[in-house]
Amino acid sequence: MTGTPSTMRALRLLAWGAPPELVEVPVPVPSGTELLLRVDAAGLCHSDLHIMDAPAGALPYELPFTLGHEVVGSVVAAGDDAEPGWLGRRAAVHGVWSCGRCRQCRRGRENYCFALTGPIGGGIGRDGGLADYMLVPAARHLVGAEGVDPLAAAPLTDAGLTVQHALDTHRELLPHATVVVIGVGGLGHLALQLLAGHDPACVVAVEPRRAARQLAMKLGADAVVPAVANAAAWLDGCDGGHGADVVLDFVGTQETLAVAGTLLAPGGRLVVVGSAGGCLEVGKSAGLERGWGVSAPFWGTRRDLTAVIRCAEAGRIRAEIETYRLDDVLTAYECLRAGRVQGRAVVVPGQ
Repeated sequence: MTGTPSTMRALRLLAWGAPPELVEVPVPVPSGTELLLRVDAAGLCHSDLHIMDAPAGALPYELPFTLGHEVVGSVVAAGDDAEPGWLGRRAAVHGVWSCGRCRQCRRGRENYCFALTGPIGGGIGRDGGLADYMLVPAARHLVGAEGVDPLAAAPLTDAGLTVQHALDTHRELLPHATVVVIGVGGLGHLALQLLAGHDPACVVAVEPRRAARQLAMKLGADAVVPAVANAAAWLDGCDGGHGADVVLDFVGTQETLAVAGTLLAPGGRLVVVGSAGGCLEVGKSAGLERGWGVSAPFWGTRRDLTAVIRCAEAGRIRAEIETYRLDDVLTAYECLRAGRVQGRAVVVPGQ
């Protein structure tokens, strides 16, 4: 690999329940269908914190591995059997490294691949992108991203992808819909932007933080309230009332879930994306409106990632970001854990 160094920095999880460490490791050499990317930008995610905090045996991953599952990079080397034409291209990495053979994969639902019983992909059980270089198993895990700033694109590979998949799953309900967005953080602020393309009638955002409420209004929410319980009053005045057609819960606490279902209109859908430990009891006699539905979508497909990258290229979505050097990534995680990150945190290894 001409011009590629022999070693690189990588943020590795070496022991369960312990902070990751920035260490020097060999630059991987691609073989077969593999592609080597120079990492241009890597986003940080609350999922990283869950992985770091997990006790031994809680997750089906083997240590050590490099964190970072929101990655955009430039292809600098390829294995002998790699798909041609990727060298020199910038690409977003689809972090779900599915088998490509099972019936879920054959119908384009890679995020529900039957083979994903252990590691999910780079940064989640396998070596990810919080490093100078990253190895990707095959070109089918890449989406071309030449037309978008890599710093803005990196969070779209998880936060944007997850939102796109959640909306696409319920796309038939969204035109002229009343929608509640709970949580205007890393995912919620992207949801407000993507919703605009579905022409909803009314969007109510729920967010306790003042700065995030201001951002929600800037991004087009019709109303912004500090708590889920406050949303009901606003829904009475949205497009004739009757509740929300879609409630997107990007928080997922017991507090948000306890109220979210009561906001639904007949035939409405509660989409639980956040994983903050809340539980919801559902049933025909649970007092929900007729025709209710609840879903808990996971990440998204490569098709969804292509769609959200194309939205970014067209200027229809842009993540609010804070940037950090790879040397400062542990500080960035402290800020993320403390809730001090506005939007998404992005690490730029080359800085």
